[in-house]
Amino acid sequence: MSANRRGLLVSSAPFVHVRESTTTLVLLVLICLVPSLGWAVFLFGVDVLLIVGLSAVAAVATEASLNLLRGRRTLLDGTALLTGVLIGFSMPPSAPLHVPILSSVFAIAVVKWSFGGLGSNWMNPAMAGVVFSHINWPGSLSTWKAPRFLTGVDGVSAVTPLGLLRNASGHVEGLPMDLLRDAGYRISGLDKGITAWLNDVPLSRLGARLPEGYVDLALGIRPGSLGEMAGLFLLIGSIILIARRAVRWEIPAACAAVFGVLVRLFGTGSEPLFSGDVLFALFTGSFLLVTFFCATDPVTSPMSRPGLILYGSGVGALVFLFRRFGAGPEGTAYAVILMNCLVSWMDAVLPAAGFRGRGERLPGGAG
Repeated sequence: MSANRRGLLVSSAPFVHVRESTTTLVLLVLICLVPSLGWAVFLFGVDVLLIVGLSAVAAVATEASLNLLRGRRTLLDGTALLTGVLIGFSMPPSAPLHVPILSSVFAIAVVKWSFGGLGSNWMNPAMAGVVFSHINWPGSLSTWKAPRFLTGVDGVSAVTPLGLLRNASGHVEGLPMDLLRDAGYRISGLDKGITAWLNDVPLSRLGARLPEGYVDLALGIRPGSLGEMAGLFLLIGSIILIARRAVRWEIPAACAAVFGVLVRLFGTGSEPLFSGDVLFALFTGSFLLVTFFCATDPVTSPMSRPGLILYGSGVGALVFLFRRFGAGPEGTAYAVILMNCLVSWMDAVLPAAGFRGRGERLPGGAG
């Protein structure tokens, strides 16, 4: 903490004018993630709780240990717990337990505390932990299980929609859902029932029709990481967070807009030009989880509104580029970290009109 010439004490970022404490806001974010966690347990079984729980315990234990060494009292703000939960959410349901544990330790000890703790780290700890896990254990994080809705039993190996699309699109051009069906992608009975009702009742009056498969994508009835399974729950939670000013709306709005436009124009690898499937792109992978719960971390995002918009636009553009041309089907964590590297430049070029506020620190996605 430093003092200026007038005696005003200025601590490290972020500054947001809100009445709630950091702990209260972290609790709100965690509550918004509970429905997604519960749905993942329903789809994949109680092993989900073990993965997310051990990831969270590892993050909190590392924070507590560093508190003792540094003489700090930051454990009760809940940000370490949130970091561990987000890392656990990024794991597949079959992930070995040592992967989320070591990733959480890395996120807290190396990314967060080596720069001084909350408010001083320039990189999003949760996203850094996810990248750390993919670099060190790529094979363990490329094995997926199908939800019970699709197979009727537990533990059946499967491929994510993005992975299946990546394999199929290299041979033929077409819309993603058509390619997935041709490749043997299974559609649940729940999807077929809801889709039939939507087409017969509300959509028929609008002259529109929804193909089968999108309800499964929105509800997470497909292979994927734990936190990306219920896109509708994530959207509802994000609306609550934005309404309570726990996150800034500019980042997810800019991210979704740029990502959606690029997908519509150029597709994700299989669609003809100008006919990309935006709905498919939004509800596959970890786009919604990262956009609303990680990229919005105020510690590692710009302070000015133009900076926030530029930052969110950059994340959206990078996610598209990684999906379209990258070696793997996903790249959301890499996109956030790369934009973190530009935040200092954005704050210098696009300074805020004044201080960000005079209230407590916000928890953001993982700061």
